[in-house]
Amino acid sequence: MVIIGAGECGGRAALTLRDLGYDGPVTLVGDEPHLPYERPPLSKEAMTSEAPLIKAIASDELLAERSIRHIHSVRAVAIDRAAHVVRLSDGSSLCYDKLLLATGSVPRKLPMPGLGGRCVYLRTFNDALAIRAHLSAGNRVAIIGGGFIGLELAASARKLGAAVTVLEAQPRILMRGVPAEIAAIIHKAHETEGVKVLTGQGITAIADSGAEVRITLADGHEVVADLAVIGIGAVPVTALAAEAGLAIDNGIAVHGTLRTEDPDIFAAGDCCSFPLAVYGGRRVRLEAWRNAQEQGALAAKNMLGANEAHAAVPWFWSDQYGLTLQIAGLSDEGRSTVRRDLDDGALILFHLAEDGRLVAASGIGPGNAVARDIRLAEMLIAKQARPAPEALGSQAVKLKSLLAA
Repeated sequence: MVIIGAGECGGRAALTLRDLGYDGPVTLVGDEPHLPYERPPLSKEAMTSEAPLIKAIASDELLAERSIRHIHSVRAVAIDRAAHVVRLSDGSSLCYDKLLLATGSVPRKLPMPGLGGRCVYLRTFNDALAIRAHLSAGNRVAIIGGGFIGLELAASARKLGAAVTVLEAQPRILMRGVPAEIAAIIHKAHETEGVKVLTGQGITAIADSGAEVRITLADGHEVVADLAVIGIGAVPVTALAAEAGLAIDNGIAVHGTLRTEDPDIFAAGDCCSFPLAVYGGRRVRLEAWRNAQEQGALAAKNMLGANEAHAAVPWFWSDQYGLTLQIAGLSDEGRSTVRRDLDDGALILFHLAEDGRLVAASGIGPGNAVARDIRLAEMLIAKQARPAPEALGSQAVKLKSLLAA
């Protein structure tokens, strides 16, 4: 078994193969020098903790104990499907019976001239260390993009005393997948903490002098920063698969079992698109921590012949300034919304399809205020339940009772 990509997804897949009793060779290939690690802390704890540490999925000792060979600091450069061989950037080759592509995604590049060494992206632990060096009192940080990563990084930068400006070309922050009502709460939280949030303004020019970055907006306004962090989305890493002749459709195209059109090659995590049964087979690609975990484990099962389809409901979360946002399902599937107010200012928006099915739930509140209800909503979505809107909106009606019904 060969796994290309030693991140959350690939690491979980390797460990799951052993958990399921597979005793043949397992090789995990990654292009970073580190052990497999979790990426969500990169915009949070890796920025703000006194001593930034990698949150590793497995230690060297555990990998050795499980007889998992970890080849780091190399890239897979070609797949010979006929010979069942993967060629690596160091000139070596690996033979495989089953191959998992867990190549992840990379930051979308800003297609503008003028970018230099003070215009950076956040994807790896080394990126986080480089950005962290600029997050101190007196330093000015511009964050281009008002998505999850950019906003989490803004919160971390403010915690360390940096002056922060968030630039979002769309009419509001969190345009993709987060309801406007919840995005407005997060926007207000950032402004309360001293972040300047500018929306609805495209960038017309960037000039990185090596000493500072000057960003000119469409209205002529200029933002000057010591560092510009670009967070405008991510693109799946598909070149290896495409060059091997595998189908690409917003990622490496896989069946519900995460198998590609080649019966011996699977793909999982950020790099793949797959049909989601709970939404009628809609093909989606998810950039989410839990999806990487779940698909890594499922891919391992199916590499061993389980032939089990991915059935999990998508789930996302973000922590900023003590507020936790959680979303179960795909809110763009909804045609109407029901609001439920909880204690401590928390709230949940339930998104219903035209036929009354609950298709998503979006919640925000302090700490874990919405966690339990979002979990119950996730279970209702999986059952394709059609709860009464008035019951969803009433705090007096327990979601658990709707699940039982």
